[in-house]
Amino acid sequence: MNLLVSPNFGPQVSKFAKRSLKSVKFPFGSSSNSLDEVGIVAKLSDCIASRGGNILNADVFVPEDKNVFYSRSEFAFDPAKWPRGEMDEDFFKLSKMFNAMKSVVRVPEIDPKYKIAVLASKQDHCLVDLLHRWQNGRLPVDVTSVISNHDRGPDAHVIRLLERHGIPYYYLPTTMGTKREVEILKLVHDTDFLVLARYMQVFSAEFLESYGKDIINIHHGLLPSFKGGSPSKQAFEAGVKLIGATSHFVSEGLDAGPIIEQMVERVSHRDNLRSFIQKSEDLEKQCLAKAIKSYCELRVLPYEKDKTVVF
Repeated sequence: MNLLVSPNFGPQVSKFAKRSLKSVKFPFGSSSNSLDEVGIVAKLSDCIASRGGNILNADVFVPEDKNVFYSRSEFAFDPAKWPRGEMDEDFFKLSKMFNAMKSVVRVPEIDPKYKIAVLASKQDHCLVDLLHRWQNGRLPVDVTSVISNHDRGPDAHVIRLLERHGIPYYYLPTTMGTKREVEILKLVHDTDFLVLARYMQVFSAEFLESYGKDIINIHHGLLPSFKGGSPSKQAFEAGVKLIGATSHFVSEGLDAGPIIEQMVERVSHRDNLRSFIQKSEDLEKQCLAKAIKSYCELRVLPYEKDKTVVF
């Protein structure tokens, strides 16, 4: 069971001082997919209502012919009537009752923000976009560091932006035989997840195992098209009519991890290479930002081996 609880402290809220979101993943104890028989929705609703909460939104997904249940709810509550610790206990009991595969409760305005490190190579568009979204409060994360295998001069826009906010920038040049993975692991050991903002390096299986947390990547197209160098130029020369961007989790396979978000846009013979690249980069920025926001709001749940449920 995943539970995302988000308080809203706005003065217009009188009965409920906080707003909450919630997602759930349960394996069924029987071969039936009947929600009425299992009673998960009713129990979740009763739990929230019994504490004076009010459900604002609810999503449910029950895969056909699979004994698993996904749900996500958004609800308002009064913290005076439902203290944070008691909320954890209540949902923990529910997760035990239904043998939940996963259970998380989160109150974003109370709980610490997710700590992330951003890795990037030479291209700045995704990195700069994420930093501006973070600066404007549109991404619910704390950026602890930026790591790059590309040297940026002291007057670069990215460096000046990072310096203003006290975010360290680490330049770790890489070669075919030196990926600097041990040093990267030391720099990111206290993060909650990593973001690859056009980081043009492939992590080893040892790195992924040692880090042990999620890594979100942005790919320049609808996987698995146009891999390798100069993907936009490849697509442009192929005369494609539809371009895209894919945000996905990093796995041992190259660009093969579970997909979180995809976006597309039409192009035509009227586009030159410059406008083509601009459209592609805009998609990458939007797609990566949306994937990060969805992940932080606990909308993204693992489904089967290489898929996701995204509410």
